[in-house]
Amino acid sequence: MSVIRSSRPCIDPPKEGSELDEALRRAFWTSLHRQPLPALQALAVAARTIGTLYRQIAEAHEGPGGCNCGWEPDPDSDLIVLEANLAAALLKPPEADLAHMTMLGRA
Repeated sequence: MSVIRSSRPCIDPPKEGSELDEALRRAFWTSLHRQPLPALQALAVAARTIGTLYRQIAEAHEGPGGCNCGWEPDPDSDLIVLEANLAAALLKPPEADLAHMTMLGRA
């Protein structure tokens, strides 16, 4: 697989609710509307995709021509961090969504 090296270092990770967060969520749901899958199967596909992205990003950080941000991929500990983020997302109470809130008056 060919790895495209970036000459600029990585940027700060996106905040929750960021443009990246929204783009990933929108792509996931758009894809499911086009080709429906059972929920767990769709999430398994998403997990495999995250694994592929991790591998590509790790390869882009290897060697002298890699990203110079200072991150050194460590699949074992990085997997623990990814699992912790998944668990945190599962345990986080849902945020209020304006689309599902009861209307309380008129403006």
